[in-house]
Amino acid sequence: MEFDFAAEQPKFLMLMYGLIAFVAVVGGLLLLLDVVPSYFARRREAQLVAASASGAPLARPRKRGEGAFAFFFLLPTLLLLAVGLVVPAVRTTLLSFMDSGSNNWVGLDNYRWMFAEDSIVRVLINTLIWVLLVPLVATAFGLIYAVLVDKARFEAVAKSLIFLPMAISFVGASIIWKFVYAYRGEGDQIGLLNQIVVSLGGEPQQWLLDSPLNTFLLIAIMVWIQAGFAMVVLSAAIKAIPADIVEAARLDGTTPWQMFWRITIPSIRPALIVVVVTISIATLKVFDIVRTATNGNYDTNVIATEMYNQAFRYQENGQGSALAVFLFVLVIPIVIYQIRNLRKQREG
Repeated sequence: MEFDFAAEQPKFLMLMYGLIAFVAVVGGLLLLLDVVPSYFARRREAQLVAASASGAPLARPRKRGEGAFAFFFLLPTLLLLAVGLVVPAVRTTLLSFMDSGSNNWVGLDNYRWMFAEDSIVRVLINTLIWVLLVPLVATAFGLIYAVLVDKARFEAVAKSLIFLPMAISFVGASIIWKFVYAYRGEGDQIGLLNQIVVSLGGEPQQWLLDSPLNTFLLIAIMVWIQAGFAMVVLSAAIKAIPADIVEAARLDGTTPWQMFWRITIPSIRPALIVVVVTISIATLKVFDIVRTATNGNYDTNVIATEMYNQAFRYQENGQGSALAVFLFVLVIPIVIYQIRNLRKQREG
């Protein structure tokens, strides 16, 4: 087959434009983050050398110049936040008050629909179950792992194995667990869970079809992924507990259980809060697991998947936007709490 360059020319032009844009962006970032700071650093160094040679006091840089310099570095971040977060958030909020075609203003009808439709109420209940269970269970398992693995003989290997699920994408993890929950009628089972049930004399089940059990089985996937993250953070916090406090507690005859509740937990409280908040935000946004495992069927939908369905499958832009705004509102209190907690830690 002879290659037709003329027919493929538009693709080559598009590729060339992409390469030019890539070089321009990367070059601009290098200029911003390397060349410009290096120029000012060399200029400052030259001023220091000149002042040292002449014995004259070095003039301090003007505060106004420092502010402009700081704004120069903050400008790309501010632009990215405006383009990627602020503008879409404002636009989505406006769309949530409009009809499916984004043509007519319908006020709060989309929000009334959200709490009046039984299927959407089920979605909200599922999301609440996810947010209540995943952070608590994942953090609990992470804490248990951190305590048990701490100072163990093969600590590094054990931590690597426990953290390994974090290196797998949510889609990949969901596919793995779909094989665990797989059902193949009567006879030999390829699903690990059904094979265990059959070996114990039970009947194989279609686990992902039974509500509300399927929701808890999907939650198990998220817990499996996030427990490794919790373990790493909490293990580092446990190792940071001052040795003299631990030694004093042991000299006082503190039992391991008392040591855990009276020394370990209060000492790692800030790390526990960070882990719970981080996992809570990730859980509110969960999409991949539900989409891959059940596609939201059998009463397993959560807000993120239903938002996608309404906006892109059913072309209901107003209702999809209302769900997006509601999800955003749920995240805001968690973020505010985390900011206040970090501020208290700095002041303390």
